[in-house]
Amino acid sequence: MSDGPAVIGIHHGGISVSDMDASLAFYRDGLGLDVTLDAVRDAPYLHETLAVSFSALRYVLLRVPGSETGAVVELLEYQGAERMPAAARPQDPGSGHLCLQVSDAVALHARLRELGYRSRSPESVAITAGGNAGGRIVYVADPDGYWVELLERPRG
Repeated sequence: MSDGPAVIGIHHGGISVSDMDASLAFYRDGLGLDVTLDAVRDAPYLHETLAVSFSALRYVLLRVPGSETGAVVELLEYQGAERMPAAARPQDPGSGHLCLQVSDAVALHARLRELGYRSRSPESVAITAGGNAGGRIVYVADPDGYWVELLERPRG
């Protein structure tokens, strides 16, 4: 590694959403993330940085509990802009997901299903190989179909 510029941490991962209130029902109410900022902005630097024409940008920052680096999830709702839903399969280049480490994948998955959210597998799946063997995993879709991985690492 050189002594030059370097990545020194992760601050946030951003997800564009179609309806902030519906997304907050998933991320805040379903997953239990804490809102630390909910604001609407229309600053010139945003238009320049993003190279997108919009009337305003509502963004919400949600704190990820237990994150050693203070990482947050950023939800972005572009207002007054042309928007098209992104629909990619997991194997398609450019597709993405967010992985959240959870204490109980079975219980959290059950709560999200009760709230009406869908998952790729009917239940959380036992991890049988690799560094997380003994844990559980499940992918749940947010209201826009963005996949959130719930990873329960093995105890001990």
